[in-house]
Amino acid sequence: MTLIKKTDNYWPSFPSLIDNFLSRDWMDWSNSNFSSTNTTLPAVNVKENENEFKIEVAAPGLTKKDFNINLENNLLTISSEKEDSKSEEKENYSRREFSYQSFTRSFTLPENLVDGEKISARYEEGILKIEIPKREEAKPKPARTIKIA
Repeated sequence: MTLIKKTDNYWPSFPSLIDNFLSRDWMDWSNSNFSSTNTTLPAVNVKENENEFKIEVAAPGLTKKDFNINLENNLLTISSEKEDSKSEEKENYSRREFSYQSFTRSFTLPENLVDGEKISARYEEGILKIEIPKREEAKPKPARTIKIA
């Protein structure tokens, strides 16, 4: 999320437009998910219905072994680390490439609302899906009529 300072000037200055255009790496399409510090942060959807919370983390290219999911008190932490290296040896040159990806996302779960023992997770088609069921006493109850004695 980028915070923008509101000013009365609605148009950026011409030099800032040129600087922005020239400073971008237009040929590196993999750069679109990186922050200004060159760290990756996957997109997350959080959904709630009357029975559960659902968290979806977009993390293509990983496997379920790359993730760690921890629940401590009411703090759910999702993290991942992946290292990769490739090397190629030829007669007159050698080439080595290294990459490292990691992220950590934490969510504070509502106190006394979720059943931490029944949290489940699965990884399908590049999306980590976590289901956090609500406690029975926290689910909405149907309306009922109370008879007067």
